[in-house]
Amino acid sequence: MLRRPVLLPAVCTAAALLASSTALASSHREAPFITGMPKVDGTDFYMFNSYESGRDGYVTLIANYLPLQDAYGGPNYFSLDDDAIYEIHIDNDGNAMEDITFQFQFNTERKNATVNVGGTDVPVPLINIGAITANDTSAQNVLESYTVKMITGDRRTGNVQNITHAGSGDDTFAKPVDNIGTKSINDYATYADSFIYDVTLPDCPMPGKVFVGQRQEGFVVNLGEVFDLVALDPLGARDSRNNILDDKNVTSLALEVPADCLTGDNTVVGGWTTASVRQASVINPAPQGSSTTASTDAKGPAVKGGAYTQVSRLGSPLVNEVVIGLPDKDRFNASEPKDDGQFATYVTNPSLPALVNVLFSVPAPETPRNDLVTVFLTGVPGVTQLPTVTPSEMLRLNTGIPATAAGAQVDLGVAGGDFAGFPNGRRPVDDVVDIALTAAEGFLCGADVNGADPGGEIGNCGTQDSQVNGGAIVNDGALPDPAAYLTTFPYLNTPLPGADNVAAAP
Repeated sequence: MLRRPVLLPAVCTAAALLASSTALASSHREAPFITGMPKVDGTDFYMFNSYESGRDGYVTLIANYLPLQDAYGGPNYFSLDDDAIYEIHIDNDGNAMEDITFQFQFNTERKNATVNVGGTDVPVPLINIGAITANDTSAQNVLESYTVKMITGDRRTGNVQNITHAGSGDDTFAKPVDNIGTKSINDYATYADSFIYDVTLPDCPMPGKVFVGQRQEGFVVNLGEVFDLVALDPLGARDSRNNILDDKNVTSLALEVPADCLTGDNTVVGGWTTASVRQASVINPAPQGSSTTASTDAKGPAVKGGAYTQVSRLGSPLVNEVVIGLPDKDRFNASEPKDDGQFATYVTNPSLPALVNVLFSVPAPETPRNDLVTVFLTGVPGVTQLPTVTPSEMLRLNTGIPATAAGAQVDLGVAGGDFAGFPNGRRPVDDVVDIALTAAEGFLCGADVNGADPGGEIGNCGTQDSQVNGGAIVNDGALPDPAAYLTTFPYLNTPLPGADNVAAAP
């Protein structure tokens, strides 16, 4: 059998094409149960070596939640859930269990601002009653804050320590209000920047950064046509369609951490994000009597209790949305990477290539797809594989591979020769849809993965030992625009305003 060797000094070009097997989009409304809980619906997870100037040696982690936000979605906009916990997990030894967890928990204060109407103070229906700046929240009717805990070991029984403001030691951080509009917040970019905090990380000699707030949706996909029976021109021009998400916002939980404070015995880490809610919820009737006398401490119509139960999970982009079959979607969201053997059939025998073959007569690679198992479940030997190999779905990053400067990044990641891109981690500009489609359609078949496949077993697709479909770039027609992203932390762009008119002063 003639093997096609694919060797890289730092990253395996072909084998690094797919960390999510057949992912097609970011994880929006991906499972039946989570559609009813948008506040804890994880949409994207990014993990990459920071490329902001002067931030060498840092890793940026971004977990996005609450999908498909229309900027004008008032009067409540898009607060997160005070009764949930949002977590980013890091595995640095390969047992598919968290070694480090960053846990975010939120608190919402409702000031119940009033206006005087005919001698009576009446609560207003808006979250602000005047202009807002970072230094003046007096007109802000709803304020969000959060804490971040760093847990080493098991997420529920490990050692818990607070992440604090560098210098002051305070452990509470303010979250900016969503981008209501230009009359409420004149210069949102400057306003939001004031909520980027330098932080002290437990047992870490260097400070990190944290930011939580609304951002412009960074994921690029021709989403509607993908789900309309893959109504694409899969071998057409990469810029032939529109990005259907370019008018949406999302809420980001972003951390920048020194790489040395994440890694174990080598430079590779695996990461994923989860959200968990309390097991029980009891309807809490509204207080009787006038609303003007209602308790300012009321948090909503339910009281929640019991142990935390995981309801959302995301590592590589959109595994659950288009890889995991419908009967198992809720189970995947509730599962942990260490138990991913139960979902292996979706990788070894993926349904997407078969569907594409039916719709477009594009030949599907033979199964089992050992090529996808290597990059998707085990990592590439010597590149993104952790010291212990436990087949599991997570995003893997080699922190020892230098970041590519923003102006030189290639949106096809490793497939385009940019070895610091997806699926060696994931950056905002990486076109994970095109990369994943290309790999799913057989780009990796027959590859001698980083010279680690002398027996011809890692990179094969059934009995096939060469690329299927000639190694063509299969795509959805929606192309990322590098100008749509920041080149500094938190990297995702300023969110779109709910109103962009600048009203004249009264």
